[in-house]
Amino acid sequence: MSGRIIIDLFTTLDGVAQAPGGPEEDPSGGFRFGGWQAPLPSEAVGRSVTEGMQTLDALLLGRRTYDIFAGYWPQHTTGPEGWIGQLFDRVPKYVASRDAGIELGWQGSTRIGDDLGAEIAGLRERHRDVHVIGSIDLVQTLLAKRLYDELQLWVYPIVLGQGKKVFPEGAVPSRLKLLQAESGDGGTLLLRYAPLPGEPEVGSLG
Repeated sequence: MSGRIIIDLFTTLDGVAQAPGGPEEDPSGGFRFGGWQAPLPSEAVGRSVTEGMQTLDALLLGRRTYDIFAGYWPQHTTGPEGWIGQLFDRVPKYVASRDAGIELGWQGSTRIGDDLGAEIAGLRERHRDVHVIGSIDLVQTLLAKRLYDELQLWVYPIVLGQGKKVFPEGAVPSRLKLLQAESGDGGTLLLRYAPLPGEPEVGSLG
């Protein structure tokens, strides 16, 4: 049985997934709401994330998210977050980048991106659950090319009106199957989807 590519995103009601973790995470495009998730703690989201990490055996990250993780998690392998730091430090990390000359100093890190379709197929052969965390630019590519098996969205009850969206204007028309919908504290909502083949069908009502 081949492994799965699982996309994990925190998003707003208007679909913005840019920089939930901090002001400096991704200020591109003049984004002024970096760190929007921090004032909205949710035990349900934390529990769901923890459960999802139990089978993670590899990370697939965009370059910006990789740099953030590499600068943080190796220094946080003890304390309340220690188990996450140890997990991320231990598992293989694949970094999607077109720059063949990038330096990846975090142990277990490998660049991919020359032939993403073939490389994703290789990841499925080598791993059980590869998680894509954050990395919105990479995620948009994976969604457009249907190079994923599950899309997990933790939706927060806020509207930002700007920022990079999960499905931006011009996104590839797609069909998805809802696998799970679960409400949490603070108005959060977990939505899990799997991709379906083909474009959305159209018709007339009545």
